Amino acid sequence: MPQLNPGPWLFIFIMSWMIYLFILTPKTANLKVLNEPTVHNMNANMTQPWNWPWT
Repeated sequence: MPQLNPGPWLFIFIMSWMIYLFILTPKTANLKVLNEPTVHNMNANMTQPWNWPWT
């Protein structure tokens, strides 16, 4: 059966993973996030309860 012959596609599969692991992963890991999350002060955002007129 020809589909069990690993010769033509095994090399392409291994080389594509090598390109991904050794070339693309370090390039994408070095990208800077433009909107980095900031830590908010939880005590500064304390709100007062509303005084409902009908209660």
